Amino acid sequence: MIWRSVVGKLWLTILLLVAAVLIVLMVLLDQFFENMHLNQIEDELMSHASFIITLMEEDGETLDGMDTVQQLTETSGTQAIIFRNEMPYWNSFQGSGDEIAIPPFQLAEIEEISAALEGEEAITTQLIYEDAYEEETGFIVVAAPFQMTDEADYSLLLYQSLGVMEDTTQETRRLIFLAGGIGFTLTTFFAFFLSSRVTAPLRKMRQSALEVAKGNFDTPVPMMTRDEIGLLAIAFNRMRRQLNNNIEALNREKEQLSRILSSMVDGVITLNRQGNLLVSNPPADQFLQSHRYEEGGETIGERIPEEIQALFETVVNTEEEQTTEIYVQGRTFGVLMSPLYHDKFVRGVVAVIRDMTEERQNDKLRKDFIANVSHELRTPIAMLQGYSEAMIDDVAQSREEEKEMSQIIYDESLRMGRLVNELLDMARMESGQLTMQMERVDLFTLSGKVFRKFKPMAEDANINLYHETHGSDPWVEADADRVEQVMTNLLHNALRHADYEGSVTLKVVAQEEGIKIEVMDTGAGISEEDIPFVFERFHKGDKARTRDKNHGGTGLGLAIVKNIIENHGGKLSVQSKLDKGSTFTVFLYR
Repeated sequence: MIWRSVVGKLWLTILLLVAAVLIVLMVLLDQFFENMHLNQIEDELMSHASFIITLMEEDGETLDGMDTVQQLTETSGTQAIIFRNEMPYWNSFQGSGDEIAIPPFQLAEIEEISAALEGEEAITTQLIYEDAYEEETGFIVVAAPFQMTDEADYSLLLYQSLGVMEDTTQETRRLIFLAGGIGFTLTTFFAFFLSSRVTAPLRKMRQSALEVAKGNFDTPVPMMTRDEIGLLAIAFNRMRRQLNNNIEALNREKEQLSRILSSMVDGVITLNRQGNLLVSNPPADQFLQSHRYEEGGETIGERIPEEIQALFETVVNTEEEQTTEIYVQGRTFGVLMSPLYHDKFVRGVVAVIRDMTEERQNDKLRKDFIANVSHELRTPIAMLQGYSEAMIDDVAQSREEEKEMSQIIYDESLRMGRLVNELLDMARMESGQLTMQMERVDLFTLSGKVFRKFKPMAEDANINLYHETHGSDPWVEADADRVEQVMTNLLHNALRHADYEGSVTLKVVAQEEGIKIEVMDTGAGISEEDIPFVFERFHKGDKARTRDKNHGGTGLGLAIVKNIIENHGGKLSVQSKLDKGSTFTVFLYR
């Protein structure tokens, strides 16, 4: 539609305004020229009538005077009738006679003309004559009385057809309409040109606005003029640049927020006031997926857990920060939920979900550590206290019993010293204070040293101890003392769990990527329930499966092995079956 365009609206408005002005002007000009022609004819007839009356009053009814009147009427295209005593006496198209023709209108029906013929003042009027064919003809009539030498009453009736004036008026009207048409045509072209030129910057701004709406802020509006539209183009370009800067700033903030949320270990979710999920980061998505899986293995829309929903309603109602804990698939999650405000109105909430499983386990380990240390120290302390009191009270009856009590006190003190040293080693390893003296170590030679140290112990326990080496390049970057401690703890653990007349093998294999150390025994093995926990602190297997039931370990040896291997960047694993023995494998990379 043309009315939907600014060009069309402006163009049609100008055309309608100019058309209205032209129509009014043409009507007024037509009336003006018509009246002007009519007045001109009336003035001309009055002038001719005055001339004829003056001529008749001076010359009378002479032949020269009547010829002059005749010529005047023929020249001016008028008709004249002279009345004498109210009767036609002479006319210009017939002359004088007894029966003089009258004009084609009834004189008696015209009051103005009748009054003029009766001797009053001269008048001018218009008459319309309708002939037998019902065709109307207009006349301008001038009637004036005058006096001649005799005493008779004379009157002059001078009239002219309006046909000549109608022809002149039609020609004038045609010229007026032609001028109006030319003016309207020129106005059409100039109005279209003006509206197009005025609205061209607006169309450019419209295109730029559409590009801006699509996100393309690099389309400037050209400044074509220095008027208000040019100022509007300058303002639009300034707005476009500012909007581009604001969008870029928002995108940077959004990307920064997205990266922060993605890099967070804690889960973050944002809910609106209706409880709909708006924003979540990967840890929060994983938490929600785990919760939905626990409920039935289905992910239903953006539904949040009932515990969080209840906490959400509490936060919205009280407008205060709330916390709770949720247990999902054996893990503990702490939820901290805070309100989000728009002015003073709560528009939503943000919840931070933290996996507190490790913290709870650390708390449990701390409590267990204190309990285990107390338990481990209580037995040797009690034995030391008991045997010391026995020696003070001279309970021993002989030198052999006294020596035996002293040996027990000595063994328990060694056990306590070993426990304290292992606890110190564990503490230093976990705090990172234990430094590794890295150097090139020959693990074939080092393993032989450890083998020779445990050979007498194995013979005393009636256990076959073997040492195997495979490969040709036993060198590796490691701390020799700590690696020796690893082999010592593993061999000591294997000898304690090996069967009577069983076997323990220390095997070192040199490979291309590193050195593999295996300690294999033919003992009772480890149950499947205990395998995941063998490297935990103070974990001990079933004492019924331990050969040395009176001198058990502290439960820290394998935990120390694990920390040493992890500090070397190596790997540690165990394979075991009940009643078939165990194999501990250590791999150190070159």
